[in-house]
Amino acid sequence: MDQFKNVAPQADFDWDAYAKGDVLSKEEREQQTALYDGTLNQVKDKEVMMGKIISMNKREVVVNIGFKSDGIIPMSEFRYNPDLKVGDEVEVFIENQEDKKGQLILSHKAARATRSWDRVNEALENNEIVKGFVKCRTKGGMIVDVFGIEAFLPGSQIDVKPIRDYDVFVNKTMEFKIVKINQEFKNVVVSHKALIEAELEQQKREIIGKLEKGQVLEGVVKNITSYGVFIDLGGVDGLIHITDLSWGRVNHPEEIVKLDQKINVVILDFDDEKKRIALGLKQLTPHPWDALNADLKVGDKITGKVVVMADYGAFVEVIPGVEGLIHVSEMSWSQHLRTANDFLKVGDDVEAVILTLDRDERKMSLGIKQLKADPWENIDTKYAAGTKHTARVRNFTNFGVFVEIEEGIDGLIHISDLSWTKKIKHPSEFTQIGSEIEVVVLEIDKENRRLSLGHKQLEENPWDVFETIFTPDSIHEGTIIEMLDKGAVVALPYGVEGFATPKHLVKEDGSNAKVDEKLSFKVIEFNKEGKRIILSHSRIYEDVAKAAAEEAAAAEKKATKAAKEEMPAVEKTTLGDIDALSDLKNQMIEDAKAALEAKENK
Repeated sequence: MDQFKNVAPQADFDWDAYAKGDVLSKEEREQQTALYDGTLNQVKDKEVMMGKIISMNKREVVVNIGFKSDGIIPMSEFRYNPDLKVGDEVEVFIENQEDKKGQLILSHKAARATRSWDRVNEALENNEIVKGFVKCRTKGGMIVDVFGIEAFLPGSQIDVKPIRDYDVFVNKTMEFKIVKINQEFKNVVVSHKALIEAELEQQKREIIGKLEKGQVLEGVVKNITSYGVFIDLGGVDGLIHITDLSWGRVNHPEEIVKLDQKINVVILDFDDEKKRIALGLKQLTPHPWDALNADLKVGDKITGKVVVMADYGAFVEVIPGVEGLIHVSEMSWSQHLRTANDFLKVGDDVEAVILTLDRDERKMSLGIKQLKADPWENIDTKYAAGTKHTARVRNFTNFGVFVEIEEGIDGLIHISDLSWTKKIKHPSEFTQIGSEIEVVVLEIDKENRRLSLGHKQLEENPWDVFETIFTPDSIHEGTIIEMLDKGAVVALPYGVEGFATPKHLVKEDGSNAKVDEKLSFKVIEFNKEGKRIILSHSRIYEDVAKAAAEEAAAAEKKATKAAKEEMPAVEKTTLGDIDALSDLKNQMIEDAKAALEAKENK
């Protein structure tokens, strides 16, 4: 109790005020109020000022601006800034110092909008990095909230690599650089790519400075095209050409790699400025030829799959990365010109014989016809001269017909060996391609793989018989079937043809014979070797007249001689005697003609 013994009661203490709860005097209250008011900020409505976040939850942010009460701002106004935390200072706009509930009404969105245009221009001028909230996609890019302004982010300015999915950036807060402002239309263009390009440029310089041929680096598949794959080496791009992806055949690079895949590559080459870098993937694995069976040799049989077709041949993959060529000439013993597609197609499994093998040059040629016996090996016995066979017409030339007796066995029928009797100008008049024709082997040229064949030899030579029928001076009925400049072709009996020159086509009345006219013709020449019969129509009546004239001349000579013998030596010939001799002459001429015609008709 000693501590209270020197304490004296206050004489003027107001016990009634104390009982009412008012312990301060009026002057003290005014003084204390003045002191309190001095600690608060002086705020005005519609003013922008800074405040500190003192608490926050999912819906609201409480901000202290040094006023007698704190303000509450919806969390949605800070959506652009996911890193917001207690203690951060933010701009606020005083909408109302005190509403009906006595609450201070603040807005961060309005504060940003009030100063946004100035802030945007300052950021462009100072090359400042700003934060923005990606609101949504739009044509050609994205819409970004920057300081409350809707700015445009072009698709090409999102990243240094092509963007395949724009939607992954929506509702994300990212850093940007303001790259363009249109003051007239209040348009703002921002770029995220610009932020990383500077850093990548530095990385690129460091990487390029260390590049060496043969160096192995890790990269990421950035882009895939039909001709190759672009690899990101960490800011520097290189290309793996499709031929350097695999030792085997590659139809499309997607068969080997995928986008965003991490792979090791080797530097094959680059230009002086190291702007174009050629990379390889297959070079990191041993060459397949080194794994090819060392015991394989020419003549061995081998199996594989057809991977590429060309007109001249087929490429067969023996093992992955090792291919052999089957030339079209090694696919069949046939000599006909054909394409490899007539025999094989991509994907076929084939068995073949090794024809050549060069391990140093890494080349191999194969054949499949060698799996069958060469048909020319026993040609002398199977198709001996004089034997008869059925062949198929393959091709025509002006001088004959090429036929195939069996695959690999071809022969030629010369145009002169098609028919004994018909004059054939072109083989197409006698047969047609694809038709079957009977042939006789005339001659074998085994060295050059050629057969001389005949068709007419299947029958006996009718000219042996014709020689006895169409004898010189014999007369036959014939029909003119063709008129030529040098004469006419005449169809004779037994299917044989003759020829008459223009002077031998003049009829007895002086007119010329015409096509399809049927007349009598006299054989004036028969050539068995040349298979030629020369005819004449005019010779018939010319010979008759000549014979008659000769007969008349002979008769006249005979009559004259007889008359001389009978007349007396002194008697003179009278006019009556001359008339009698003339009548006798005419009678003898008529008798001679009749006898000649009877002989010819007989």
